[in-house]
Amino acid sequence: MTQHGKILLVDDDEGLLKLLKMRLVSEGFVVETATDGVQCLQRLDIFEPDVLISDLRMDKIDGMTLFEEVSSRRPFLPVIIITAHGTIPEAVEATQKGVFSFITKPIDKDKLFKVIQKALTQSGKQPDQQKNAWCADIITQSQVMLDLLKKAKLVAQSDSNILLQGESGTGKELLARAIHNASRRKFGPFIAINCAALPGDLLEAELFGTTKNAGNDQKSLFQAAKGGTLFLDEVSEMPLGLQAKLLRVLEERQMRAGGSLSAAAADIRIMSATHQDLEEKVQAGEFREDLFYKLNVIGLSIPTLNQRREDISLLAKSFLQKVASRHKPRVKSFAPKALELICNAQWPGNVRQLYNVVERLVVLSTTSVISESSVREALTPDTEELQSLADAKSEFERQYLIQVLRQAKGNVSQAARAAKRNRTDFYKLMARHNLQPAQFKAQG
Repeated sequence: MTQHGKILLVDDDEGLLKLLKMRLVSEGFVVETATDGVQCLQRLDIFEPDVLISDLRMDKIDGMTLFEEVSSRRPFLPVIIITAHGTIPEAVEATQKGVFSFITKPIDKDKLFKVIQKALTQSGKQPDQQKNAWCADIITQSQVMLDLLKKAKLVAQSDSNILLQGESGTGKELLARAIHNASRRKFGPFIAINCAALPGDLLEAELFGTTKNAGNDQKSLFQAAKGGTLFLDEVSEMPLGLQAKLLRVLEERQMRAGGSLSAAAADIRIMSATHQDLEEKVQAGEFREDLFYKLNVIGLSIPTLNQRREDISLLAKSFLQKVASRHKPRVKSFAPKALELICNAQWPGNVRQLYNVVERLVVLSTTSVISESSVREALTPDTEELQSLADAKSEFERQYLIQVLRQAKGNVSQAARAAKRNRTDFYKLMARHNLQPAQFKAQG
């Protein structure tokens, strides 16, 4: 029988333990059992499981205490908690602290196998991981991100232009690269340029090239990206004159270098990104409306880190491993309380800020385990990134929408009237901030 992975089961109910082992072994898993947390910790390093499954309520060491101890020893080991219905709130809180998932009693066999497979895939133990190689650099277990990746893989199959919108630090370029990797253009180049990093004349020269001196032509990024993808980051910062030239390329699928009379086919896919509200820029006359519609054939909105908080622990551990391997291999993990502080912190700078904080913690660490006090110092207000005006406006807009929808108990028509917006605009605003009317109907 095919080996699917190694699982360590922990439960003080020996009857349930035997039943679960029998089910898992029949599916091809290699299974070890422990009747309490002490036995589990004794077998952890010897058996080296790929997944740990533990009951929440046990004598001697309960499930969460066991998780914290296991996490300090094996920070990247997925832990699944088994819980009774009455302890579901505790289990939900546990996932925010880094527990991979939880299963309620009575245990549904199919659901259990599905969660185990997901844990194995996430930890890189499953051959099926190759199916997700296109987005392997995007670390997530958040449903909102998983839904976004499903949508991204679907749109990758076409050559339609894509506009990625999201706050600074959310990983727009990372998602753009993933979409490129899932597309038929994956064997072609992926070329990125930050439109805010160059003055207009230099940006134009980079995009369209020059023909000022014979024999000394500058190759354009449109030419360099032939057969692949050109990613225009912070496209909202492109000067209006250059926007007109970009529009012509998108309409004619041809481009001319500066000063050239001949045109060449533009065999590329355009993806662009911005942390600003492009519709507001259009209304203010700072961005061409026709170009906006050309770029925004398919729009994808990337959630903030605070909207996918269940990923914070997973990301922090992954970043620690990555940074430590490069700078300080002896740094192995976070102390449980240190990880809890990270999970409960606000992250206005999103994933980028979390990475920077973890990098600082690893570089400055003098021990193999990063302490609670080190994290507390790193999270002082002086070290937090200041939000940009656009990010602050976006956060205000989201909180305003939440308040209006809460008062309207999820009735979109009523909420739109209160906000003095038409229903279509209001639905767009909700989509931008990943808000669903059903969330507020339930609260109502």
